[in-house]
Amino acid sequence: MHLERRSLLLGTAMAGGLAGGQETEKVTTAVIGTGNRGSYLLSGVIEQPNTKVAAVCDIKPDRLDRAASAAAKDNPTTYSDWRKVIERKDIQAVFIATPPHLHAEMAIAALKAGKHVYCEKPIGMTAAQVRDLVKAGRSAKAVFVPGQQLRSLRQLGEAIRKIREGAIGEVLWVKAQRHATADLPHDGSSGDWYFDVTKSGGYLIEQSVHNLDICNWVIGAHPLRACGFGGIQFYKNQPPGRTIYDCGSITYEYPNGVKMSFTQMVFHPRTLPAGGQYIYVYGSKGAVDLFPAATLHPMERGAQPSLLAEKQEEPRHAHITAFYDAVTKGSPLPADLTIGATAALTAILGHEAMVKESVVKWSDLGVEL
Repeated sequence: MHLERRSLLLGTAMAGGLAGGQETEKVTTAVIGTGNRGSYLLSGVIEQPNTKVAAVCDIKPDRLDRAASAAAKDNPTTYSDWRKVIERKDIQAVFIATPPHLHAEMAIAALKAGKHVYCEKPIGMTAAQVRDLVKAGRSAKAVFVPGQQLRSLRQLGEAIRKIREGAIGEVLWVKAQRHATADLPHDGSSGDWYFDVTKSGGYLIEQSVHNLDICNWVIGAHPLRACGFGGIQFYKNQPPGRTIYDCGSITYEYPNGVKMSFTQMVFHPRTLPAGGQYIYVYGSKGAVDLFPAATLHPMERGAQPSLLAEKQEEPRHAHITAFYDAVTKGSPLPADLTIGATAALTAILGHEAMVKESVVKWSDLGVEL
């Protein structure tokens, strides 16, 4: 599947239900889930000139109090039941930043209630959740933006455009990783759900969905199949009852034989080289250290590396601004339902391959995009 055209068509179709270009009234907004990620999103909402925070929702009182204080100028109503937020007729837009297993259910309810939705990644944790959300999104006359915010990075977008135009010839292979120096804090604010694979999906689905999305973007397609292995090698039964992997290695195959190798782990020593995140894109004329450097390395002997795309100012909340521009002006979306679904399914495909220790095909997921 060629992603750009499908994404453009879907974004245009959803934009048809926008506010007719009206910019005078503020968009009444609710934020559901006000933990670490939700607080960040809330700060981005508050910074927008055309918004009013009408409601904040969380099941943890301390988080809820902090969110209400942060948005005090708008005097938002506080809720512990997200359904009460969706029931409010005056709320036009909803941000969802809860644990991943709740994303699809909440987003579907919000779309059916006529709300514009910004849903954190992954938009679904299982293929069935993604399928149901895609169905609801296609039926809704509202804007839907997944939290794949790397799609709003200007330098990255310019670099990928040049690669797609042939800067390194034909794309042949991608090598990517997301390595951390330690587990998330076991007693941290997300420790009560993150280490349960049925609630977070694990590091691949909850975090690396960003990295996998970039790989799909630069290749211009979704993978056809995947195989891989994962396990709990370092943090055995830490915390007690842990069910998410602490490492994994996956190979994806794309159309035209393009391969992508991806590793994820959380015990990479700080002093050991080649940690952190990177995406190397190899082509017939050279390679690009795409993320985060956007550096071109020609194949010719003696040729020197150079920036493929110049550094640009990267607004902190560009993805949120784009969401509201789509709502109020009908502007193009940097990431839409198709992109969010494809990213989530790519992560789910890799997770299934590791769990089953066998080759899993995209078609096995049973979701039509």
